[in-house]
Amino acid sequence: MSGVMLMLVSFLLFLLAYIFYGGWLAKQWGIDPQAKTPAHELYDGIDYVPAKAPVLLGHHFASIAGAGPINGPILAAVFGWLPVTLWIVIGNIFIGAVHDFGSLVASIRHKGLSIGGIIDANVGRAAKRLFLLFSWLTLVLIIAAFANIVADTFVSTPEAATASLLFIPLAMVFGFAIYRRNAPLIVSTVVGVALLALCIWLGVVFPLKLSKQAWLIILSLYIVVAAILPVWMLLQPRDYLNSFLLYAMILGGFIGVLLYHPRIAMPAVTAFKHPTQGYLFPMLFITIACGAISGFHSLVASGTTAKQIDKEGDAKVIGYGGMLIEGALAILATLTAVYLTSDGYAELLKGGPVNVFSTGLATFMTSFGVDATMGKTFTALAVSAFALTTLDTAGRLGRFAFQEFFQETSATESSTSGTSILSNRYVASVITIGVSIYLAFTSWGLIWPMFGSANQLLAGVALLAVAAWLANKGMNNKMLIAPMIFMFVVTLTALVFLIKSNIAKGNYILVFFGVLLFILAIILIALSYNVLTGKKKEQQA
Repeated sequence: MSGVMLMLVSFLLFLLAYIFYGGWLAKQWGIDPQAKTPAHELYDGIDYVPAKAPVLLGHHFASIAGAGPINGPILAAVFGWLPVTLWIVIGNIFIGAVHDFGSLVASIRHKGLSIGGIIDANVGRAAKRLFLLFSWLTLVLIIAAFANIVADTFVSTPEAATASLLFIPLAMVFGFAIYRRNAPLIVSTVVGVALLALCIWLGVVFPLKLSKQAWLIILSLYIVVAAILPVWMLLQPRDYLNSFLLYAMILGGFIGVLLYHPRIAMPAVTAFKHPTQGYLFPMLFITIACGAISGFHSLVASGTTAKQIDKEGDAKVIGYGGMLIEGALAILATLTAVYLTSDGYAELLKGGPVNVFSTGLATFMTSFGVDATMGKTFTALAVSAFALTTLDTAGRLGRFAFQEFFQETSATESSTSGTSILSNRYVASVITIGVSIYLAFTSWGLIWPMFGSANQLLAGVALLAVAAWLANKGMNNKMLIAPMIFMFVVTLTALVFLIKSNIAKGNYILVFFGVLLFILAIILIALSYNVLTGKKKEQQA
């Protein structure tokens, strides 16, 4: 099987899906380019800040991408290239991109409220509070998993550590220039990207070597600060600039595959049961936690992106298109694993999925003159930069969820009034990050399957929330029902397997997380049943 053919067919399907299916969804949901968005209506200079479409796409894409679409497909490659590819392509087009687009539109129509606020408005206050607890637990797992990945990457690739730290002040200067000095975006971008390249060079020249424990402590302090600062000051500009790293990496990988012309060495399908990864169903669908669909994306779309979107017409390219780009990255990640023989894959995987990806992409890029060592360093830098964006975005979203749980929020208004010291953003940030980093001192390999289950279960809940909103509005929600049912079946089944596995291993903290998530999901489904079936309207009538 030709790697070039697999890549081109997948990318073509993504393009056609964006034009036709994405366009159909926009019509079904009544996208109005002239409608006033929450970023303008509720502008506050901190969270509600309108951003130009290219800037917001960069921020959104950098936030949702991270290391997820890289780690997942590479770990799942043990099941064979065919099921991995099919799930990425089909899942992305009909489930993941619909989930992201729908979450973004629903949040815009609810004045930038989170998925929790949408559930409050369409299902009820009790369901909202359960969802906030559910999403907070999931975000704690996300932060713990990605803090581990970033710390490991910084230890194995200290050049990435230096560059990542230098990106932070660069982003703050960029944000100040754009939002406080009205600097031209194009000129600022050219200068910013040039300085980004300088940061990478300085990282190579002056690598920063610290222990994993030291990096976890430093990362915890950084995430707390990033969760508190106004979005224009750090997150938005840093993610925008970092997006150019990822675009360059994807473009380099695309050209590299075309010229290197890798042949797929792994079998199309291996075995239904793998000795370490478990059964293909349901484990494939939670191992690939971001390349096809990710519940975390609904929190990004409704938690930050909806508060920054300038025009409602931008929702399609950012929501649906952003997820398809992530699918393209997942396909590239798949190719870096499946062009290897089983022995070669197993050997590289000892250094982690990022090692497989960066080695494979560097090998492909040698076809157009890039030094293999430099290509691997650049790829590792790009991946670590995006894992860091996932971390700070997850920290901010975790703070939102924690605060919102302890606030009284109107179902029809975005204004909130704190009722507890726990609703304070500083307190909420410290508690959220503190619990996450405590859990992060466990190996990421143990956390990842539980994170995948929680993340995909969250996607099912987000699909449920959007479907409930559409049902209440009397709009077509059939495009959400089948994906929602599938995600609940997959993830609840996976949680049962993982709970049993962690009991056997004595990982009782993860058992607690798994059991609590399972119970919360079942209750949320029960509370939403009447809305989805139309019985709530009948009762009200």
